Amino acid sequence: MDMGALIARLPKVELHLHIEGTLEPEQLFAFAKRNGVALSHPSVEALRAAYDFHNLQSFLDLYYQGTAVLQTELDFYELTMAYLERVAAQGVVHTEIFFDPQSHTDRGIAFGTVIDGITRALTEGEQRLGVSSKLILCFLRHLDEDAAFATLRQAEPYLDRIVAVGLDSSEVGHPPSKFERVFSAAREHGLLTVAHAGEEGPPEYIWEALDLLKVSRIDHGVRCVEDANLVARLVEEKMPLTVCPLSNTRLCVFPDMRAHTLKQMLDAGLKATINSDDPAYFGGYMTENFTAVQEAFDFGPEELLALSLNSVEASFLDAGAKARITDSIRTAVHRD
Repeated sequence: MDMGALIARLPKVELHLHIEGTLEPEQLFAFAKRNGVALSHPSVEALRAAYDFHNLQSFLDLYYQGTAVLQTELDFYELTMAYLERVAAQGVVHTEIFFDPQSHTDRGIAFGTVIDGITRALTEGEQRLGVSSKLILCFLRHLDEDAAFATLRQAEPYLDRIVAVGLDSSEVGHPPSKFERVFSAAREHGLLTVAHAGEEGPPEYIWEALDLLKVSRIDHGVRCVEDANLVARLVEEKMPLTVCPLSNTRLCVFPDMRAHTLKQMLDAGLKATINSDDPAYFGGYMTENFTAVQEAFDFGPEELLALSLNSVEASFLDAGAKARITDSIRTAVHRD
């Protein structure tokens, strides 16, 4: 079977995507010009050349600089619409998108400006492109819990548009336990919870996310394999892990794709999924991530099927939507 052709036609579900991380350099420069924002790099080429990261923090420093060009509802709409158009062409049929309101409200941008622009595009994306979506509010873990509580209060008028809260930004030194109370408050509002854990942080952070934050998914989680008891628990609970292969290699979590723990995770029975994280910075969207792991591990149709079905199962879609996407994935895999 032509694996490239299979990956191209495979219906895809993305569960770990930061919308601010889809800001391509060309769009960043266009927004900067429109909004009168001075940039530290003289050209698109110079900015793209700066995407040579040695760890998570080196990426985040550039990522937060980029958010400065996002200022109006139109910016957030165009950012989100560009992502949806790109991934629709790659076969993505459902996406669950993170956004970082604190990186905007701390600059004086109203919460409503951010979410109105994003959700206008999400609505249009479903109507025009057939890409369904859910929205997840992420708290920035390098800030304190009081700031997260303030953001949750700002979000209250918009909770009908938000399915869950998450936890992202600098992981090391900022354990999930730091946010136990605000996650409890979010659950009281009827929101689901997810959290980045076990990317650069230790397996203990995954335990905390499970026990203290009561998460429905672990974002990244690639270091879980260092703890056999943790792996056993994750397998028993069928806990999904939203793995981002190109991100992990570009941020030097692993020296190259062959060193990635994804195959080890699948072999252990873990519910790993494929996602793109911040694709404008890490060199690929969903197709590129599937291609990278297929080539690194010589995955065949059954591995790609398992990864794809894991994503559907782990999504926050209803049972009917999950069944429809599952059928379409099975049809795509077994067509030849």
